[in-house]
Amino acid sequence: MCGIIGIVGRDAVNHRLYDGLTLLQHRGQDAAGIATSHDGRLLLRKSAGLVRDVFSAEHMQRLQGNMGIGHVRYPTAGTSAMAEAQPFYVNSPYGIVMGHNGNLTNAEQLQKELFESDLRHINTRSDSEVLLNVFAHELQALSPSKSVSPEQIFATVSQVHQRCNGAYAVIGMLVGRGVFAFRDPLGIRPAVIGIRHTDSGTEYAVTSESVALQGLGFTRLRDVAPGEAVYIDVEGNLHSRQCAETTDLSPCIFEYVYLARPDSIIDNVSVYKSRLRMGEKLAKKILRERPEHAVDVVIPIPDTSRTSAMEVAFHLGVKYREGFIKNRYIGRTFIMPGQQLRKKSVRQKLSPIDLEFAGKNVLLVDDSIVRGTTSGQIVQMARDAGAKKVFMASAAPPVRFPNVYGIDMPASEELIAHGRTVEDIQTVIGADWLVYQDLEDLIEAVRYDKHPIDTFESCCFNGEYITGDVDQHYLDSLQANRADSAKKTQTGNDDLVVL
Repeated sequence: MCGIIGIVGRDAVNHRLYDGLTLLQHRGQDAAGIATSHDGRLLLRKSAGLVRDVFSAEHMQRLQGNMGIGHVRYPTAGTSAMAEAQPFYVNSPYGIVMGHNGNLTNAEQLQKELFESDLRHINTRSDSEVLLNVFAHELQALSPSKSVSPEQIFATVSQVHQRCNGAYAVIGMLVGRGVFAFRDPLGIRPAVIGIRHTDSGTEYAVTSESVALQGLGFTRLRDVAPGEAVYIDVEGNLHSRQCAETTDLSPCIFEYVYLARPDSIIDNVSVYKSRLRMGEKLAKKILRERPEHAVDVVIPIPDTSRTSAMEVAFHLGVKYREGFIKNRYIGRTFIMPGQQLRKKSVRQKLSPIDLEFAGKNVLLVDDSIVRGTTSGQIVQMARDAGAKKVFMASAAPPVRFPNVYGIDMPASEELIAHGRTVEDIQTVIGADWLVYQDLEDLIEAVRYDKHPIDTFESCCFNGEYITGDVDQHYLDSLQANRADSAKKTQTGNDDLVVL
């Protein structure tokens, strides 16, 4: 999970890219980067850290130009390193800079091909750099002249689709020429187009979530279709084409559960409305399994679960209360690298309001339970605050399998539900009872009648990998690279680069 944004405007886009990245900060806290094009030069600033910490006033002043792209990163493979902050850049052909959200499942084979056949060298362990070099190689083969046309961009993306497997939503820029974006043929990771009319002309933006468009004054135009590529030239003209031979919209269902902001719309489905329906269906399951539930109050584990928790309380006919106060200066623990850091952060992040717990049977509602580390601590916090009994419900099914499409659910043994029954998990986290959402109900909650989606990418719940190229060997390799024990932090030069 990362956040991407690209803008072709009528005036300087640096501050709008910055603001857009802050609106996408929930998608990645590890690193941030912005690249702009001005007078045929690429200006790039990227470093480890939050958006507000990476860019100073001096950096913003130097990021000139009326088109650019931005990226916020959280690591799913490789290292939490400045060297792997995005966007990545190659100077041939034309000068290309690119940011990527997702994960290539054949990155190892592609890297071998790039080295042996394409004669391109990869400097990091990032599959995003692999993707950039595949794109650059194919564009160079199709466009040997100094000029480049939208047709050549689309032909290049067609070749990328043929070579690359996995999940990818991409934003890129040809220095001095335009901004392009494309999405994998299954549409696993999101991308949406926005339009803004000004006195000077029309502006376009492409980003991961519609919330960034709204915050920047753009009107949501439509989603980038699975397999589609869009190209916005330097004059501000929007070109688009379907570049994949076969497509099947299969968005990641975890976007709706946790990753996206509730005020976003992804593939014409409101995240907020989806979470309301998740809460309604979860309440119905609780009533089926625990008709004498004895719940006095429903309390969400902030922030993502609030929407679902309100519906759970309503349909159970009990009070909804805010029982935890969240420290806004602690990031999302799910996407923090390292189990020890996640453990340390929970009690820094949440503080209970004792009077909402004292002497009550409390139902805690969470959006999902991944590693279970925070769940056990929160259950104990509720008991320490005076709760008589502590029940727990998850708006998502048990997370039993690794995710290979760009979410940090890596090693099977790090997932609390892997190899355990619900009763086992209940014991591990210390709850009096535990209820999980059924996958069928979750899918129905997101697959709204007015905007039906045939299939969803749900591998972390059902172990079905829709790209068809994931076997046990790949999962073992992924686990070795992504497990907490494999992640390290490196340092690097974080100065502004002017090319």
